[in-house]
This record gives sequence, C-alpha cells and structure tokens, in this order.
Amino acid sequence: MTLRARFFALTYDRQMARTEQAGLAEFRARLLAGVAGQVLEIGGGTGANLPYYGPAVDELTITEPQPPMLRRLQGKAREQVPAAHVLRAPAEDLPFEDGTFDVAVSTLVLCGVDDQPRALRELRRVLRPGGQFLFLEHLRADDPRLARLQDRMNWLNRLVVCCDCN
Repeated sequence: MTLRARFFALTYDRQMARTEQAGLAEFRARLLAGVAGQVLEIGGGTGANLPYYGPAVDELTITEPQPPMLRRLQGKAREQVPAAHVLRAPAEDLPFEDGTFDVAVSTLVLCGVDDQPRALRELRRVLRPGGQFLFLEHLRADDPRLARLQDRMNWLNRLVVCCDCN
C-alpha cells in the first residue's frame, strides 16, 4: 500500500466536495434512481453512491481494490447500508459466478482501471442476460482547446487523483 493511495483515500471526499455540490451528486442520484434487484458496484471508493440506492435493491455488493479506500467504504457502508456486501476485488478480476447480477454500476472508476477492456468483459460476464450496466465516467473533451488542456494536465491528474482523464 503506497503513501499516495493512503493520501488519496484520506482526501478524496474533500477533493470531490465542490464537484459533488456542483452537480455530480445529482448525476449520481439520476443514474441510480430506480435501480433494482441484485446490484454490483465496482470501485466503490469511499461510498459516494451509497445514499442513492433505494429500497428496490434486493442485494448490494460493492468492490474496491485499494485497501485505504476499502476501509473508508466499509465504515460508510456499515452506517448507511448495513446489509451491503463490501469486498476487495479489482474490476478486472471479479470473484463472482457468471450471470450473478441484474445491474452493474461504475461511477468515475474506469479512468483508474489498468485494463479497461478486461474490466468491461468481467462486468458483462457477471451480468445476467438482459442486465444493465450503468456508468458515469469522464472522457477526453471533443473541443480541441479543452482536449489539449486535458492532454497537458493528464500527468498531474494521474499523479494526484490516480486517474487518466482522457
């Protein structure tokens, strides 16, 4: 476990507070409105999505690969959704049987995954036929000026928040 991972987990909620207030929380709420059945969330981080899971969720399983984030997630889950199953697992190697979940959720996760195609294959594998993959991710901007700025700042973004913003 690196010092950077510990620092990131310790400061994540504070780093994201303004972004959450500026509209990210609303995006999360809209994404998860009406989610039902057996739900898997990958990369649960510090538990930012926990308040948005409603009573139609029969079972909530959340994975997080980083121990410092996992500890924070476990604490919030105990307080907010005590029945949630929280475990350490990377998105690229999910420890579940094929077709286990009705819904898979990923919010601001794929930017930090080492092998995105493998993670997406794993999500497809664990989803039941007809299951839903709900995601909220960020991408490289279409606007050339903004894209160049992202390109120039991407190294810093990777260093500070462990994310490839492009």
